[in-house]
Amino acid sequence: MVRFGAVGLLIVGAAAAVVSALFVSPWWWLAGCLIGAIALVGCYDLVQRRHSVLRNYPVLGHARFLLEAIRPELQQYFVERNYDGRPYDRDTRSIVYERAKGVDAEEPFGSERDMYSRGYEFLVPSMRPVDMPKHAPRVRVGGPDCTQPYDMALLNVSAMSFGSLSANAVLALNTGAARGGFAHDTGEGGLSEYHLRPGGDIIWEIGTGYFGCRTKDGDFDPDQFREKAAHPAVKCVSLKLSQGAKPGIGGVLPGSKVNTEIARVRGVPEGETVISPPYHRAFATPREMVRFLARMRELADGKPVGFKLCPGSRAQFLAVCKAMLAEDITPDFIIVDGAEGGTGAAPLEFADHLGMPLTEGLITVHNALVGAGLRDRVRVGASGKVATGADIVKRLAMGADWTNAARAMMFAVGCIQAQRCHTNRCPTGVTTQDPRRARALDVDDKSERVRRYQEATVSSALQIMAAMGASEPGELGPHLVRRRATDADEFRSYAELYEWLKPGELTVDPPAGWAADWKAADPDSFTG
Repeated sequence: MVRFGAVGLLIVGAAAAVVSALFVSPWWWLAGCLIGAIALVGCYDLVQRRHSVLRNYPVLGHARFLLEAIRPELQQYFVERNYDGRPYDRDTRSIVYERAKGVDAEEPFGSERDMYSRGYEFLVPSMRPVDMPKHAPRVRVGGPDCTQPYDMALLNVSAMSFGSLSANAVLALNTGAARGGFAHDTGEGGLSEYHLRPGGDIIWEIGTGYFGCRTKDGDFDPDQFREKAAHPAVKCVSLKLSQGAKPGIGGVLPGSKVNTEIARVRGVPEGETVISPPYHRAFATPREMVRFLARMRELADGKPVGFKLCPGSRAQFLAVCKAMLAEDITPDFIIVDGAEGGTGAAPLEFADHLGMPLTEGLITVHNALVGAGLRDRVRVGASGKVATGADIVKRLAMGADWTNAARAMMFAVGCIQAQRCHTNRCPTGVTTQDPRRARALDVDDKSERVRRYQEATVSSALQIMAAMGASEPGELGPHLVRRRATDADEFRSYAELYEWLKPGELTVDPPAGWAADWKAADPDSFTG
């Protein structure tokens, strides 16, 4: 109501100035015209649907766009970085915004990247490029025990929960996914009507709190799970072990955000801070985990079931591979979440120091599955600072089958990185449960931005692939990504920088670099 009151005061002030001009002094006409013009701007800001900031902050919100126009914003929070931590890429956020708005992202002049520092990467173009595919390829997700496989897009909405996001933000993301034909991961906050109403394809994420399928004591409830997994919009189920921004710690939703609706969706008390446990109560060993995955797939009537993690120890993941072999049970997919991924709230030390970056984590998981002879049964997704077509191509070349984006999708629905996610005072209505702030986010406008961003980014990835001489993702490989290995003029491909295993190699004769970890891996223990 404050924003309406401020505009109302401007209107009253303009009227008072006009009265003063008529009865006191004609000089009041100047003040009346000025205040009246500002009042008209404020009225327009309140009714327009393009900019959430202006709907929440009429008149004053224009200062943000003025600052953006002259480029003084501190944009270091979302720039690509070298391996020594220094930023080198142009503002990725601007690319996302432009694609979401349908603006051509091409710019004049050359690259702004520092090509002569250690860690600089480039993709290898072909001297004989191929034609760009007319249709974006999709990835069939579903192993031998899956009876309802799903065809995944190359770029999808990564896990973000209702509760962390507003209802309008979730509606916009899912409506965009429905329009564009890609998937929307719910995050661990439960399956709400806002995920289901637009009809977009859903990946239902189940975290350690089992929100949406939990008993009163916080355990997994198979009956609730079966009922909700049967919904036609639910295409896959993902068991969250950890996320890149805060591996090893549960999620936190402040009590100020836990309103009646969120409490109902999650099955938790209203108004109380919700803290997810750091571990799952349904299993304690890798062997028990793969059995639980099989149980979930059975309860979901054969829909694809997988898990998400931010890798840390290679031996621990190999223990899961050994459990898969011992039980002859494999997930249909694994999502690798890089440590560089973002979150609305996490301890700084966790965000900065725990977990593998996406490159190392993805290569580890891909190689472990190949070496264990399981890669043909398990699809691999990649998430964690994926925003551009080049990001997609790099991850596909390093072993991923598809990618997910969270932060970039938030930008598409209007996030300006005000970093007020945990305060319930998001200025754009994206990460708030305050209905007055959330109303500023226009679902129809922002869902179209989500669709445009995803379509343009996948198109960019296909264009880059064609320039590299690849007609489909299967033709990409680590030899097509090069990195400056030293400060001297030495580039090495990822095929040279990392050891790449052969199918089944670990089960027959583990190479020296993997032998100790393979020996230490225990299917009955997560330690190692």
